[in-house]
Amino acid sequence: MAVLFPSIKPYQTHRWKTESAHTLYVEESGNRHGIPVLFLHGGPGGGCAPYNRQYFDPSVYRIILFDQRGSGRSSPHAEINDNTTDHLLGDIETIRNVLDIEQWLLFGGSWGSTLALVYAQTYPDQVLGLVLRGVFLGRKRDIDWFYQAGASSIFPDRWQNFIKIIPEEERHDLVAAYNKRLSGLDELARMAAAKAWATWEAGCATLVPDDAMINKFINPHNALSLARIECHYMFNRCFIKENQILDNIDRIKHLPAILVHGRYDTICPMEQAHLLNQAWPNSRLEVIPTAGHAATEKPMLSALIGATQDMAQKHI
Repeated sequence: MAVLFPSIKPYQTHRWKTESAHTLYVEESGNRHGIPVLFLHGGPGGGCAPYNRQYFDPSVYRIILFDQRGSGRSSPHAEINDNTTDHLLGDIETIRNVLDIEQWLLFGGSWGSTLALVYAQTYPDQVLGLVLRGVFLGRKRDIDWFYQAGASSIFPDRWQNFIKIIPEEERHDLVAAYNKRLSGLDELARMAAAKAWATWEAGCATLVPDDAMINKFINPHNALSLARIECHYMFNRCFIKENQILDNIDRIKHLPAILVHGRYDTICPMEQAHLLNQAWPNSRLEVIPTAGHAATEKPMLSALIGATQDMAQKHI
């Protein structure tokens, strides 16, 4: 079973001001002259972690991480103004141009897979290939599954904790109810909603409950950015058209892709990866039989590292 590559530090960090109030944290590590790869974190609002560099062989890859608007080390923290998918696409293109990268690989999980796919379909000539984990297509049915009805039948006990802060008369649209609280001015209501939202997600992310992950998610700083930004995107249907990714698959059908998906992913059910694979003949679907959604589960981790090594072989 493959393990993470050794821990490394960035050789360069950047803080770039955007056209609005947002300032982005961007870092580079690994081989300055290696294969460029962009890591796209999930959420939205999740931010990057140091171990994210370790998916990639540092002797082969030029590893680029950035915290998306409002996330991680980018600022302002948890800001949802001027924070849409189009803004993120523009940020990614700015990073590519400023770092003087002609083409790069994309590595994204969960929301990061959505962003990678939309970016690739918008700028196919700039992409070498994709490694995607926990594929999320961003359709209404995909959002409703986790935030309205679906996963609720698998985790009914955790679901009760998710919905209990919302009055019954608002439960017909939980994303809207949470968005009202998370974007409102009442700080106590905002933090209560953030904690409940983050606890629901963390509790469903792994096949076996992971207390360390739950504690990380519900840390107030992390919970606020994850919940506020994620809910903002879900409320606005990820700022993409319904079925946009599958409808535009021809734009990237020539690109190689490795799709890694846990059989028991209850946040993003495997149907999404299966549909994408069926529509994309140049993709390879690896189903991990003993994993859920989280990238940190050992079988998932091993498969992702194997995928980055396979992609490296195509481009060395």
